[in-house]
Amino acid sequence: VQLVESGGGSVQEGGSLRLSCAASGFAGLQYCMAWFRQAPGKEREGVAWITASGLSTHYADSVKDRFTISRDKGANTLYLEMNSLKLEDTAIYYCAAALSPCIVGSSFTPNAWGQGTQVTVSS
Repeated sequence: VQLVESGGGSVQEGGSLRLSCAASGFAGLQYCMAWFRQAPGKEREGVAWITASGLSTHYADSVKDRFTISRDKGANTLYLEMNSLKLEDTAIYYCAAALSPCIVGSSFTPNAWGQGTQVTVSS
């Protein structure tokens, strides 16, 4: 499985960004997907998860009601719509995939990672 993120950049506090993750190599298998992030000096943390069907999503409390995860199964693309961005959302954002069935949330164990895309929020 190969994952390639795009859409990162710099934005002012309160602004919006949309991240994309192009996936390939699923070979007909079903994968749950997720977005993680890692801020400078901090551990990587999960922020949003979505099941293989796309029918169920889960969010970290820190991004709930501001971020929306979605996927276009036909295009094998994962998205993260980020609104009302805060300074503390500054991080490298990673796309991840785990073979379905999977456990979304803190027990999610990826089989593949993307290379990451930088998101910088400034005041």
